[in-house]
This record gives sequence, structure tokens and C-alpha cells, in this order.
Amino acid sequence: MENALALTIENRIFTIQRKQVLLDRDVAELFQQETKRLNEQVKRNVNRFPEHYFFRLTQKEKEELVANCDRLSGLKHSTVSPLVFTEYGISMLATLIKGEFAAARE
Repeated sequence: MENALALTIENRIFTIQRKQVLLDRDVAELFQQETKRLNEQVKRNVNRFPEHYFFRLTQKEKEELVANCDRLSGLKHSTVSPLVFTEYGISMLATLIKGEFAAARE
């Protein structure tokens, strides 16, 4: 099971701006969250996310991803480019989501 998860994640890593990143939608799926909800977490806690933790794709970067990856064809007509997260950004999101989950259970 862990190997399958690692393989799935490995297939979703892109190199953009010389950084290895995951798309917001893939990170959301990994954490079993809605993409919108995940991005709200970033907005509410933007001070915890230095610029090397995440960035928004440019229109050109988004178009290149869509052209090279069939599973992202739904992004073609999206008016907003997705956020992408480095490993540091994903770690910070994990901390925030874990904290929110714990608070909800109290």
C-alpha cells in the first residue's frame, strides 16, 4: 500500500521553475480535502508560507502542463491558475490540517 502511494505521488511531481512541486489539487487529494478548502488554509495562514513554499503558475506554465498531461485537461478553461507546493509547503499544510483536525475533535 505504501509503495502504491509513493508511486502515485511520484507520478504527480512536476519540475517547474527548477523546483519539484505538486499541484494544489493533488495535495488536496493526498490530504483528503477539497482543493478550495486547502487554498483557503493558505490564504488564512499566508504568513506561514514563505515564497519558496508555494507559488501560482503563470498562464504559460499552466498551458504547458495541460498540453503535456492528459489528466489536467480540465485546467484548460480554468480562469485561475493553480497553486503549486514545494515539499516545505506540503509540510506546512500537513501541520495546519492536522491542527485543524485535532481542534475539531475536541
